[in-house]
Amino acid sequence: MNSKIWLSSPHMGGHEQEFIKQAFDENWVAPLGPNVNGFEGDLEKYLGDKKHVAALSSGTAAIHLALIMLGVSQGDFVICQSMTFSASANPIVYQGAHPVFIDSETRTWNMCPTDLVNAIEGTITKHGVKPKAIIAVHLYGMPYLSDEINAIAEKYDIPVIEDSAEALGSKYNGQECGTLAQFGILSFNGNKIITTSGGGALVCPNEEIKKRTIFFATQSRDAGVHYQHSEIGYNYRMSNITAGIGRGQMMILDKHVKLRRANYEFYKENLGHLPGFEFVDELEGIYSNRWLTAVLIHPNEAGFTREDLRLALDKENIETRPLWKPMHMQPVFEKYDYYGTKVAEELFEIGLCLPSGSNLTDEDRARILKAILAVVNR
Repeated sequence: MNSKIWLSSPHMGGHEQEFIKQAFDENWVAPLGPNVNGFEGDLEKYLGDKKHVAALSSGTAAIHLALIMLGVSQGDFVICQSMTFSASANPIVYQGAHPVFIDSETRTWNMCPTDLVNAIEGTITKHGVKPKAIIAVHLYGMPYLSDEINAIAEKYDIPVIEDSAEALGSKYNGQECGTLAQFGILSFNGNKIITTSGGGALVCPNEEIKKRTIFFATQSRDAGVHYQHSEIGYNYRMSNITAGIGRGQMMILDKHVKLRRANYEFYKENLGHLPGFEFVDELEGIYSNRWLTAVLIHPNEAGFTREDLRLALDKENIETRPLWKPMHMQPVFEKYDYYGTKVAEELFEIGLCLPSGSNLTDEDRARILKAILAVVNR
């Protein structure tokens, strides 16, 4: 059997072990250390705009702490993009709050501004309170309509949490994703554009909030020589070893973005003209890192379904994946409010994520294309 082609596998650059070795040589194997501070500094320099970054154990932890920083608590309502991974929504429930899910628009597949307004007004009318926060997601690295979402948020005075778990290296009107809202969320899971094996970060608006975030991420230990806790805390800090991996990965981030974008161009050039194949293009002012290249398969035009293609590629040991199943369709979330039509549902039905790793070879791409064309031509 042919070797496995993964959807998005880790891609090391060669410098990661230098930072890890240094940590071992200096015995900085304890949870914190110079790599954590260094990684935060690397991210702050990359993001610019005087941002302040707290390195954490996961992107999920970052969203959870952002909600805590915004005072979200029992009984509150938080608006969340429906087409996303469950980690965008789970922390809302951690806080005892109620998610309110929003449909996608067709231009970027992200949060629909019209449905956002309807959800805000609907929550006020139905529940008598204004939503406490908005979680918007840059799906697959494609920036959401930030100007429109932010304008609505400002009108209603609701803070935005920018879920950039998939969008490090993407830009909106020249500004780095992760810096477009009150809080930004980053993820360094093994399949992301850079990885720390597992980890994330919260991009904070100022140093004071960064310190407050770190306080909660380190079990909310009060100052003093003994262990005293006046608030509930969490074990959410990134370790010095994993931060060392991140420091090495930051050295090749821009290269990874170029390689992922090259994958998209390959697929678009070779498949974009075929009946039933549709890719999402960048709008003016939008620059996507193309973390994953996704294609829509319109079955009536293509002559086969998304699932036909997925299964055929699976037989060739090529990993693909349907688009995220919308949160309002998930059994755990189906009882919560939803505003929109069926855009996200239709994207889920016909969308497929293609292998997009920055470590794909020319031979890998040729093999993937051959397997796809075999389905097209059969």
